[in-house]
Amino acid sequence: MELNEFLAAALKDAGYGGVEVQKTPVGARITVYVTRPGLVIGRKGTGIKDLMAKLEQKFGLQNPQISVLEVTNPELNPHIMCNRIAQLIERGTAFRRAAMWSLNTIMNAGALGVEVVISGKLRTERAHFEKHTIGVVPKSGYIAGQIVTTGVSYVLTKMGLMGIQLRIASRAALPQEFELKNGSAGAQAAAASPAASPDEGSAGAAKAVQQPQGGKQDGQA
Repeated sequence: MELNEFLAAALKDAGYGGVEVQKTPVGARITVYVTRPGLVIGRKGTGIKDLMAKLEQKFGLQNPQISVLEVTNPELNPHIMCNRIAQLIERGTAFRRAAMWSLNTIMNAGALGVEVVISGKLRTERAHFEKHTIGVVPKSGYIAGQIVTTGVSYVLTKMGLMGIQLRIASRAALPQEFELKNGSAGAQAAAASPAASPDEGSAGAAKAVQQPQGGKQDGQA
């Protein structure tokens, strides 16, 4: 969490979208997701070298290896969109207008649902919160853990500190309700059952024909 907060503040202008940390025998491998990798790398790699030195000094990471990846669809990343809402509010945009803009932008990108919660001293001296929701956003269960991602950011305004929480339900991560398997075995069984039924029907028909003939011969006798 401390590393995430530090990178969110240091890479704010680069469009910070999250971090993944893996411990290896050689050292810590850190993957940073941003919208503008050029600002993180810097000219001739000076930016990323400075970032590695700060991480090694501040967090005690030994031989950190940083790789910067570009976010392909930033509108579906909750960290990026949450930071964009904070930047809009910091520039003077009304929080409701910023929330509605984020809802429409994320839904147009193909999300299943979006929820924005803004809390703090919004209008008066008394703190409260407002929630804006569009689409379907599961709150609990297996589906919620698979498709819902959450981003949190803070912005300091004249009224005080304001918190922003954004939840995005991804349509692409939604598990399939059923899976179509290869039906070759079922087709063979279906092909075998009709082949047997005509033989049974013909044998029954032959018996039915023989019975009247036998009865007619008895009557004649």
